[in-house]
Amino acid sequence: MASASTQKLSLFALTGMVVGSMVGAGIFNLPGRFGTATGPFGAIIAWMIAGTGMYMLARVFQALAEKKPEIDSGVFAYAKEGFGNYMGFLSAFGYWLGSCLGNVFYWVLIGSTLGLFFPSIFGDGSTIIAIVVSLLGIWAFHFTILRGVEQAAFINVIVTIAKIVPIVVAILAMAFAFNYAQFSANFFGGVDMPEKSLVAQVRDTMLITVFVFLGIEGASVYSRFARTRADVGTATILGFIGVTGLMVAITLLPYAAMTRATMAGVQNPSLAGVLEVVVGHWGAVFISIGVLVSVLGAYLAWSLICAEVLFAAAKSADMPRIFATQNRNRVPANALWLTNIVVSLFVISTYWSRDAFNFMLDMTSVTALLPYLLVAGYGILLARRGEGYEQTPEERGRDQVFAWIALIYTIVMFVAAGLKYVLLVCVLFVPGTILYVWARREQKVTLFTSIELIVFAVTVIAGLVGFYGLLSGTITP
Repeated sequence: MASASTQKLSLFALTGMVVGSMVGAGIFNLPGRFGTATGPFGAIIAWMIAGTGMYMLARVFQALAEKKPEIDSGVFAYAKEGFGNYMGFLSAFGYWLGSCLGNVFYWVLIGSTLGLFFPSIFGDGSTIIAIVVSLLGIWAFHFTILRGVEQAAFINVIVTIAKIVPIVVAILAMAFAFNYAQFSANFFGGVDMPEKSLVAQVRDTMLITVFVFLGIEGASVYSRFARTRADVGTATILGFIGVTGLMVAITLLPYAAMTRATMAGVQNPSLAGVLEVVVGHWGAVFISIGVLVSVLGAYLAWSLICAEVLFAAAKSADMPRIFATQNRNRVPANALWLTNIVVSLFVISTYWSRDAFNFMLDMTSVTALLPYLLVAGYGILLARRGEGYEQTPEERGRDQVFAWIALIYTIVMFVAAGLKYVLLVCVLFVPGTILYVWARREQKVTLFTSIELIVFAVTVIAGLVGFYGLLSGTITP
C-alpha cells in the first residue's frame, strides 16, 4: 500500500496539475471560435473581462487555501461550509458532472482531429468507429489511473511539458509571420463581419473563455496531497499566469495571418488550419499531434479530479459512502468507476447529437459556473467574518474585493450563457439529487432545511421546464 508520504505532490507537480487541467482541447480551438464571433478589438475586451474575472477567482482560491487549510477538495467543500449541505452537494455534483462532460468533449475532439486525416472513418468525431475508439481510450485510462494517483500525476507532468511545445512553436511561427496590415484590417471584424453589436460579439466568446480556464482550481482539488498548503495557492497563480499568456497569444496572432472570415471557417482544431496557412501542411500535422497529446493529458488530469471530488464528497457524507472507498493504491476506485461509466454513456449519446462538439463545450462551461459562484460567495463570507485573518487583518478588505469581483464575473457568465443552458443543467441536477437523498438516508438525518427545500423546488421546476423544452423541440442540444 502506498504511504501518505509517497503521495505528496511538490509545487512543480501541483502547478503541472493546474496547467495540465487548463491546457486542453479549448486552447487549440480558440482561433475558430473567436474568428466566428469578433475581431481583435472584441477579443481583447473579452480577454480583459475573462482574465480579470478568473484572476480574481484564482486569488479567492489562494486566499481560501491559506485561511482555511483544514478544508480539503476545496471546490465543493467551500460551498458546503458557507451555504449548507445541499448547496455543497450541488457544487460537488455540478463540478463532477461538468468534468464528465468536459471529458466527453475531449474524446469528440480526438475523433474530429483524426477525422482530418481519416474523414470517412472518424468524420466529425461522432461516428460509430470514433465512439468505439473513445470507449477503448476511456477504459484504458481507467485502468492506468487505478494503479495509483502518484504515478498518474507524474505522467501528467510529463505530458504537460510535451504538449506545451507545439503551442509555443505555433506562437513563434505566427509571431515571425505577423502581418500588421492584415491585423489592422481585421481589428473591428473586417470583411463579412456579421451585423451585431460589440457587446454581442464579446458575449459570444464568453463560454469558450470559461471553458479554457476550467482547471484553475486543479491544485485546490488536490490540496490534501500538497507538501505544504502554501504551495496550493502559489501553484494556482503560477498556472493561471502562464496559461493566460498562451491563450491570449493563440487568440490574437491568427488575425495577422488571415482574414477573420477565413479563421471562422477553419475546421476544428482551428489552430491546425491557421498554422497550415502560415507554414504549410506540416504545421497542421504538427498541431494535430499536439492536440492528441494535449487532450489525452487533460483527460488524465480531469479523470483524476472527477474521482477525487466524488471521493471527497463521499468522505464528508455528501455523497453515498460507497464512493468513499479506495483500492490498495489509494485511488478512489468506485468514484472512478462511476465517473467513467457516465462519461461512456455521454460519449455514446453524441451519435445522435447535431453538434456534439460545441454543445459539450458550452454545457461543460455552464455546469462549472455554479461551483465557481459558490466559491466566490464563500470568499466574501469568510472575509466579512474575519475567519483566518487573525494574524493578517489588513488582508480582509483586499480579499473581499477580489471575491466580489469574482462573484459578479460568474453571474455575468451565467447571463452570457443564456437561459437554455441553465435549464439543461437543471435537467441533470434533478436526477442527480437522488445521490444526495441516498447519502442523507444513510446518515438518518433531515433531507432539507427550509431554505434548501426552496432551492430544490426551484431546481425541479427549472429542470421540468428544460425537459419540456427538449421534448417539444424548443430547446435543441
